[in-house]
Amino acid sequence: MTKEELFEEILVARERVYAVGEKTPMHVLPLSGVDAEVWVKREDLGPIKAYKWRGAYNAMAALTPEQRACGIVAASAGNHAQGIALAARALGCRATIFMPRSTPEVKQREVLRHGGGQGGAVEIRLVGDTYDDAGIAATKFCEETNGVYVHPYNAPTTMGGQGTLADEIVMSGQGPFDRVYIAIGGGGLVSAVACWLKKFWPECQVIGVEGVDQASMKAALEAGAPTELSYLDVFCDGTAVRKVGDKTFRICQELLDGIVTVSNEEVSEAIRLLWEAQRVIPEPSGAMGLAAIVKDYEAGKIQASEKVLTIVCGANMDFAQLGNIARQAGSRQVGNSQTGRRSKYRRFLRVEIPEGKGTLLHFLEQLPSQVSIVDLQYGRLDSQYQYPVLGLLGTAEDYQQLDEELATRDIKRQDVSVDDVVNFRIINYQPELFQNPLFANIEFPERPGAFLEFMSQVQEHASLCYFNYAYSGERVGRALVGMEFHSQEAKDSCQKVIDSMVGSSIRAARPVSEGMLESLGLRTSLRED
Repeated sequence: MTKEELFEEILVARERVYAVGEKTPMHVLPLSGVDAEVWVKREDLGPIKAYKWRGAYNAMAALTPEQRACGIVAASAGNHAQGIALAARALGCRATIFMPRSTPEVKQREVLRHGGGQGGAVEIRLVGDTYDDAGIAATKFCEETNGVYVHPYNAPTTMGGQGTLADEIVMSGQGPFDRVYIAIGGGGLVSAVACWLKKFWPECQVIGVEGVDQASMKAALEAGAPTELSYLDVFCDGTAVRKVGDKTFRICQELLDGIVTVSNEEVSEAIRLLWEAQRVIPEPSGAMGLAAIVKDYEAGKIQASEKVLTIVCGANMDFAQLGNIARQAGSRQVGNSQTGRRSKYRRFLRVEIPEGKGTLLHFLEQLPSQVSIVDLQYGRLDSQYQYPVLGLLGTAEDYQQLDEELATRDIKRQDVSVDDVVNFRIINYQPELFQNPLFANIEFPERPGAFLEFMSQVQEHASLCYFNYAYSGERVGRALVGMEFHSQEAKDSCQKVIDSMVGSSIRAARPVSEGMLESLGLRTSLRED
């Protein structure tokens, strides 16, 4: 398939697609710290909250009534399936859609809803654990039933339907754009958009965006042909394709100006930016383009005078995934060397400091003021040294200063930012080392220094033996704190101090439940108290 043939497919698709769906808007995205003019195309406001309906409907509308009567068959991780369901209901035909068993329930429900509910135009069959498994099952079923397979990206009519999105960009009157960043799964969207935009704006750079561990188009371009990835990360599930199509590859090989790969953390941060700027929560794949814009801007590749566009290509996500996204995003500020603003990012350090009353507090008080503590994990493992894990937020320059200070103080440290034990918050401890422990859930104002104020008032009574805190974005911080005492009298005295502080320097201090203590392995030692 040539770019000329694809251009003709998009021309024909426009009349079909606009018969069932309206154009989606384009908005300026005000980003703090980014001087370039950034626009977003809001495909999350389309009929299925994603762009996939365009290609699915066009492909099915292009079939004859006799072909549709044979039954439509498709494989999808979610959004293409919703497009198939919408089209099947609109065109009065039936569709059998194969989806991985891991497909989020929200996407399954939406497929059935767009298809007219249970007993409607669509039947879902859950097969295997990946899109590839579903695709193999769908192809086999298609052969057995003589059905018509509608490919999610590697078919001319599908690609033509996706290209109507680019037609809306050109017709909006907001262009031309200097750069357009587009997420890549199988390559149908980026191929069609590149084809259309390059026709009208030859100087426009079209840049593909892939996840670091799902960069199948990047691998294909490097190999000179579509190649299958041995490992596929599915955090951005809408773009998790192990091998791109041959048709999409040829168009991308000719028209793409480059590919940017982004990490899951960078995508999570882009979701946060979209929320703060527009109160939009896209699915991870829908934020990949913005993640790449931020990455290129921070690297100095995007100039302040440039006009840049990306596509919020979908917003179908399981609500439970939000917690993981928020944890990975953190609080971060975008910067650029040209503007003098510095980017902040999260880093985890495990440090070694002497065990003893007040030593952890003293260490925290001496950290550079410009470095924020957003996470603290600690459990006593040794009677001589303690090894807290600090989650920090700062710039590269801040961390350089911190490293120099720690080196001057001869404090051993280890970067554990990618340590699974840290990421899964596995806090190891030796409960037999705890003496007269007191555990409490502490609430304190989420402001710099608030918790250190609390600890400074109790340090003469107690030593920390356990600590679990992570910034949650709320106005209050919450920490599970374990304190130990040389005697029962000191423990009782500290409890009175804590009680007197409630409502002032701390908001609340609640004893830990017996169930929590038992799970921490401390029930026996408390009984001995």
